[in-house]
Amino acid sequence: MTQITALVDYDSGNLHSAAKAFERMAVEANAGRVIITSDPKEVATADRVVLPGDGAYPACKRALAEFSGLYEAIERAVIKDAKPFMGICVGMQMMATVSREYEDTDGFDWIGGEIVKIEPSDKRLKVPHMGWNDLVIDTPHPVMDGVSTGDHAYFVHSYHMKVANPAHRLAHVDYAGDVTAIIGRDNMIGMQFHPEKSQSAGLRLISNFLSWKP
Repeated sequence: MTQITALVDYDSGNLHSAAKAFERMAVEANAGRVIITSDPKEVATADRVVLPGDGAYPACKRALAEFSGLYEAIERAVIKDAKPFMGICVGMQMMATVSREYEDTDGFDWIGGEIVKIEPSDKRLKVPHMGWNDLVIDTPHPVMDGVSTGDHAYFVHSYHMKVANPAHRLAHVDYAGDVTAIIGRDNMIGMQFHPEKSQSAGLRLISNFLSWKP
């Protein structure tokens, strides 16, 4: 059967560039079809799930809740059925226990930790953290195969995740202080940056995810 990767559409960000990147790498890796969907049945039955997200955390969380049954379908696929999952930007942040952005907002609590504001020790550095930065690999992972410390990723964010368990932080960047870049455990991985906009390193991450067997 053809593998299906579901990009969850819950009206929280432009999925065009992500869809194009995943579709391209699915063809190159012979990794089946990529669908964009807000249908809980399609999400629950997909082989892999990708949750993007742009904007403020509370707004993204509310937007997801407005689609009846959608979170429950994601949870079933990821937690009950242990299917590979990737969270991107705010989609990654929602994997945490709680966000402190504007107001305390509960997350999925799939990976313990909190979403907090970036506070560079060098006050000349602006927040949001926007643009290219060099990845520092903390823990090897199959999805990061072929991606090395020093490879570039593209960020646009003001908040990041402080993990409760250091083993769950797979990579970070230096922005006058550590900023979490990649988190993961078991069948889940999350990226604070946008892999679809991160050129060769990002495409490699996407390709690896599409063939990853946790």
